[in-house]
Amino acid sequence: MDIEEVALHSPEKIIRINVHPAAGLQDYQSRQLAFGLGLEGAQIAQFGRIARALYELYLARDASLVEVNPLIVTGGGDLVALDAKINIEDNALFRQQELAALRDPSQEDAMERRAAEHELNYVSLDGNIACMVNGAGLAMATMDLIQLHGGAPANFLDVGGGATKERVSAAFKLILSNPKVTAILINIFGGIVRCDMIAEGIVAAVKEVGVTIPVVVRLEGTNAPRARELLAGSGLGVTPASDLTDAATKAVRLAGAHS
Repeated sequence: MDIEEVALHSPEKIIRINVHPAAGLQDYQSRQLAFGLGLEGAQIAQFGRIARALYELYLARDASLVEVNPLIVTGGGDLVALDAKINIEDNALFRQQELAALRDPSQEDAMERRAAEHELNYVSLDGNIACMVNGAGLAMATMDLIQLHGGAPANFLDVGGGATKERVSAAFKLILSNPKVTAILINIFGGIVRCDMIAEGIVAAVKEVGVTIPVVVRLEGTNAPRARELLAGSGLGVTPASDLTDAATKAVRLAGAHS
């Protein structure tokens, strides 16, 4: 079953319950779900045991997702969890050493693995405009505006609120290693992070790696004027942007001209 398709076309078929963390999953909630699925007789108790085990697994293993798909009824009328998927919260792996030991780097995206080594939140996409942003929400808004103005983001990259000069430099080198990228959009709002420190990381990375594609930079917040001075005096030919819309439109235009 593709739950996303069900949510899109038949949302009324999705049954939800809210579990209070102080009380945990209650038996009546399991029965409520079982009745909603049309189960009956011994199946209701079987479903309750499966739901309880899933909930206990979720807590014990610091999971962000525990999913059974499909849950089937056999010819004899019994419930069987035929397949399942579990995601573990990355920030909790330090206390899940047994699971962490099962990691297989060969099954991971190489760029995402490199990003994790520098504590960067990175997801590869199919576009040609690389993004470097601080904050997941701002990163999503940046990608949306790129798409809105006719472009396609090459990645999701959140350098984090506590970004360092070294982390920014690593992020810049990471996105430049993608051969599909024809322009780079850097969008930084300096609340916790200082814009001048971001600018120093950009300058260091560009000088070390060597950049032949357009770079559009929008910097606002703490020490933003100083950051703009650093970039303007670097001789790197960075394209400044006054706001996010201006940055997105310039990145899309320059990416198209460079491709």
